[in-house]
Amino acid sequence: MTVTANERLGLAPTDPRPIEETHPLVDRRETNPLLGDQKMKLGLFGTNCSYGLIMSHAPSNYKITWEHTKEIARRAEAIGFDVMVPVARWKGFGGSTNFNGNCFETYTWAAGIAEATERIAVAATSHLPTVHPIVAAKSATTIDHISAGRFALNLVMGWVPPEMEMFGAEQREHDERYEYGQEWLDFATKLWTEPGTFTMHTKYFDAELLEAYPKPHQAPRPVLINAGNSPRGIEFSARNVDVNFASLDTLENIKSYVNTVKSKARDDYQRDIKVMTYGLVVCRDTEDEAKRAFQQVVDEGDWGAAGNVIKIAGSGASQSFDHAVKEMQERFIAGWGGYPIVGTPEQVAEELGNLNEAGMEGMIFGLIDPAEEIPYFGENVMPLLKQAGLRH
Repeated sequence: MTVTANERLGLAPTDPRPIEETHPLVDRRETNPLLGDQKMKLGLFGTNCSYGLIMSHAPSNYKITWEHTKEIARRAEAIGFDVMVPVARWKGFGGSTNFNGNCFETYTWAAGIAEATERIAVAATSHLPTVHPIVAAKSATTIDHISAGRFALNLVMGWVPPEMEMFGAEQREHDERYEYGQEWLDFATKLWTEPGTFTMHTKYFDAELLEAYPKPHQAPRPVLINAGNSPRGIEFSARNVDVNFASLDTLENIKSYVNTVKSKARDDYQRDIKVMTYGLVVCRDTEDEAKRAFQQVVDEGDWGAAGNVIKIAGSGASQSFDHAVKEMQERFIAGWGGYPIVGTPEQVAEELGNLNEAGMEGMIFGLIDPAEEIPYFGENVMPLLKQAGLRH
């Protein structure tokens, strides 16, 4: 017996078509580059926030205007990058730059970038305690339709207490944030997938007669991202998301981490998960030029803002950065605690290959001057990645 669209939606059975005809299911692997077949996926991180990934007064033409951030996205798409991932920020980190304090909100940013581009995946980054899942699910679905299935949602539990306090709420304890996050995601997922009406009665949510239409363009939901690297964060990622982003320091640690995340997803939840990383890339014609540009970022760094970040991260607010707080404070200045790649085009391509061999399936990164450096990367690094079999 054929189940009609209206019957599946709990309405009168007046539409004889199966629901697949009125709500066509689209394979996410066909529409979203994050799930595509590039061996080493590439993207840009944080181009919606002032100073991007560098806490520094080093010279750059980078600025937070709509035309500039749109141009960066279009240039990234033109050279074949796979994704744009913004940073969700409600308050800067002080210091002489007030690092990341001037920024675009990420759902509306993603909607605009989606309309301004045609092929690149576009993410929104969402602090889950700051937006109700009904609003987030509807926003995500809207952007997914604008982008024709290129949208991804980066789930953040909210690790900066001064930001959470702006919303009039106390910061939850670390593991409880993930407990809330699981209920939040379960709620959003039902809105994306459940036909008809339903209710939600859980520890954190209490709602009746819920419904949400249209459903996302991607089936069964948009691509999900999470950057939790603590034990609880790894558990959340392994259970729920398509891509985990990791902040790591050495190739050996990367190998161990990738094995941990993938094994947990496979063994505990019978799922596959991709693991990617982030950092700062400084690529110049010579190694000396690249090292000098990187060092200038450090020498002109905003150590006041870096100290504030380190203080928050070291307080236990985010367990994902524990190792960086102790061992790699410089990386907050030059790359937001990520993995730095500094050198010639050949050296950058080689290091991206090393990351891939260690298990990383992609890297989103910052550049000192994104709009100016993207074409250089496209002309000088992308051909080497193709020769190495990392891109096609």
